[in-house]
Order: sequence, then C-alpha cells, then structure tokens
Amino acid sequence: MQHVVPVLHLLILLTLANGAPVIARKVLGDVLAHPVDGGRSLRDGQPIFGRSKTFRGLVAAVLLTTAGAAAIGLDAATGALVAAAAMAGDLLSSFIKRRQRLAPSSRSIGLDQIPESLLPAVLAAPQLGLGLVDVLVVVAAFLVGELLLSRLLFRLGLRDRPY
Repeated sequence: MQHVVPVLHLLILLTLANGAPVIARKVLGDVLAHPVDGGRSLRDGQPIFGRSKTFRGLVAAVLLTTAGAAAIGLDAATGALVAAAAMAGDLLSSFIKRRQRLAPSSRSIGLDQIPESLLPAVLAAPQLGLGLVDVLVVVAAFLVGELLLSRLLFRLGLRDRPY
C-alpha cells in the first residue's frame, strides 16, 4: 500500500464523522435532537431509522469533519463529502437494523462499520488518490478500530455501551 498518509487522513475523517454525533449528544443532551425520520414508522411497525439518528448528529458530523479536513490539510469539501457519506452509511445501517427488529444502538458487527466506512471511502478515493486495496484497508482498519475505540469511549463515559 503506497498511500499510507491519505489512508490515515481518511481514517481520521471517518473517526470525526462518526464521533461527532456522540459528542454532540453528550454536550447538548436533548437540545436539537430531532429524529431524521420524524418519528415515523414503516408498515412493519418499526421506525425508519430510530430516535437516535438526529439532524443534530448529521450537522455535527459535517461541521466537525469539514473543519477536521481543513486542519489536516485537505479540502474542506472532502471533509463534508466524507461526513455526508458516513452519515448516509450509518442511516442505511440503522434502516437495515430496524427491519431486522434490532434495538437502536444494538451491536451488529460489520453492519455497524462497513456501510459508514465503505461509502465514504469509495466516494473520497478519487480526491485522495486511493485504489481498491486502499479502500479495503480503510474499511478493515475502521471496523477493527471502531470496535477497540468503542471500549475506550465507554470507559471515558462518552458511550453508553462498550461496543
């Protein structure tokens, strides 16, 4: 893999995008916690995404990741793209989990990490000069890193559950 720095940059942006909603919830509590799905359910009786997927989290992800991209020398638009794609992947995961009748914030290894890392990695690959192997490395590293980092965030009181 010859693109170590861009891979690390992308992992930093993914971490910011996925951490921002958690931080926003801890800092703001219920302020601006309007569910993306408006509290609606589908015919299966399950929420579209669930109460934990909020506009506050989406906005926090885009703002923090855009600023983070600029801070590490990347185009702010790349940060916004990564954040938006990561949040779209996260919403897709939540949609699938609700169809499987899994509780909000329940653990589903792979489903919780792959969409929210694969989609942004594929979309940002041209801007960062990444190839297929690099994208796969990002997804694998994000999956493992998220599982390990989750325990640390739980110990620090930033996550409600240690996964």
